[in-house]
Amino acid sequence: MPGKEEKSDKKINIVCDKRLDKYFDITGRALEKVKSSEKDAERAKEAADFLDMAERYISDAKHFREQGNYVLALAAVNYAHAWLDAGVRIGLFKVKDSELFASD
Repeated sequence: MPGKEEKSDKKINIVCDKRLDKYFDITGRALEKVKSSEKDAERAKEAADFLDMAERYISDAKHFREQGNYVLALAAVNYAHAWLDAGVRIGLFKVKDSELFASD
């Protein structure tokens, strides 16, 4: 699953630049893959809506990061990825990539 962390007894309770960079990178790669993918022609409107929502959440995530609110930035970037992942899962986007999506 995308972004899956190794299980550990150590608590991670800080959102740092390294963690944000990781999730911005994963979601950015997923976004590019979805944008260049074949779309379900019969549900083009829905595909466009899912893509728009993901892009809006990425924009929000960048804004929150610039404002220093790393918690909301992490939440927003992961929500963006969820829109992309859901679109792949229900077949709006024709993508096969188990590294970036929970589709396989």
